[in-house]
Parts: sequence; structure tokens; C-alpha cells
Amino acid sequence: MLTDPLLMATLRRHYLFNGLPEQGLAEIAAHTCVKRLAQGASLFHQGDVVQRFYILVNGQMKLHRLTSDGQEKLMEIVRPGEAFAEALLFNAVPFYPVAASALKDSLVLSVQNAPYLRLLEAQPKLCLALLASLSVRLHQRMNDIDNLTSSNAHHRVVRFLFEEQQAGGGVVNLDVPKRLIASKLGIQPETFSRILHRLIDAGLIAVEKRRIEILDHPNLAACLDRAAC
Repeated sequence: MLTDPLLMATLRRHYLFNGLPEQGLAEIAAHTCVKRLAQGASLFHQGDVVQRFYILVNGQMKLHRLTSDGQEKLMEIVRPGEAFAEALLFNAVPFYPVAASALKDSLVLSVQNAPYLRLLEAQPKLCLALLASLSVRLHQRMNDIDNLTSSNAHHRVVRFLFEEQQAGGGVVNLDVPKRLIASKLGIQPETFSRILHRLIDAGLIAVEKRRIEILDHPNLAACLDRAAC
């Protein structure tokens, strides 16, 4: 049961719950627990029975799955304030299709599915908020699929840099290991590093540890129209 006032406030502010009356929020809190995960610890495994969804309070989580050949495929990086596994509330699949583990020491709110579903039936506004979230996630997934199926490795890396630059300012701060970024882009880590080095040699970007600066926006953008940079 969730009782900490600060965590209750976090729950109350989240869009999945901010339309609830106090009684409804109290019911959710009674079926919510706190999970503290050390870096590298698992929250749930691929194939576990679906019973809960989660909100990340602090830290960083990764959602990943194993392919048929035993390779880890990164599906999503979860950051503070974000919910995950909530889409499975409406999914007939009874098992988690991905695993979740902590990239950093993390604190997670774990919400039981059944009580929340009961509240959705009585609170149409909550349904609309959840549908909006799922729509955004679907749009993101469609973009990911399009990127992976219609572009080569160079295009994927360049598109990643443009999408991740901070407020269009030309700076990308990598907050996860490069091997995970490579996995998300569907390429090998050495391929990701090799493409970054080519962009550096071409004077298009500068890299310092986990900071990447785009030096030449027009010519980097032109890479999207060519087979390679």
C-alpha cells in the first residue's frame, strides 16, 4: 500500500490518475507498492504473467526482449515520470512481451491492473487520457518501424542525431550506453561507432565522451538523401 505523501503526490499528478476523485486515488494507492531497484536489477522478465503496470519516479529503466537467436533487442528507454506496461491493460496477451530492468538505481510505483480497470469503467476521462498516451506510443512505434525498414544504417544514425538534439540546438547528450542505442537502431555497436567516426572525419559532428555536437546541419541533413555520408 502506498502511504508516502511525496509519492502519493507523484501519483496524483500523473495524467493516468489526476482525474480521479480522492476516494478513487485512495483505492489505487491501496493496490500500489514501491519498488526500489539497484542498477542492473530486473523488475519483470519476458514471459512473466501480466498483473501490474508501472510509473518510474526516478532513475532509468530499459524495456528489452530476447530475439530467437538470443540477442537482446532494446525496445524503449523509460525516464522519470513515464508509465510503462499500461498498454497491456487492454491486451489479451497474458504475459509481458518484454523484460524490464534498471539502467540506473531506480524507484518505481507498481500499480495493480484490476483496480485501475474498475476505475476506468467509471471514469471516461481517464479512458481518454490513456488512449491519448497509447496513440503517442503507437505513432512512435510506427516511426521506429519505418526507420528500420526503409533506411540504411547511416540514415538511422543521422536521423537519431536530429531527433535527439536538444531543442534543435545541435547537441545530443547520450544518457544510455552506445550499445543500447545501436540495439534500438537495429545495428551492431561497432557499426554505430564506425558511422560516428566517419561523421567526425567529415567535419559534420564532434564527439566528447557522451556529448555529440552537430557542426554542419545542412550537410548532415544531406546524408539522408544519400546512401552514405
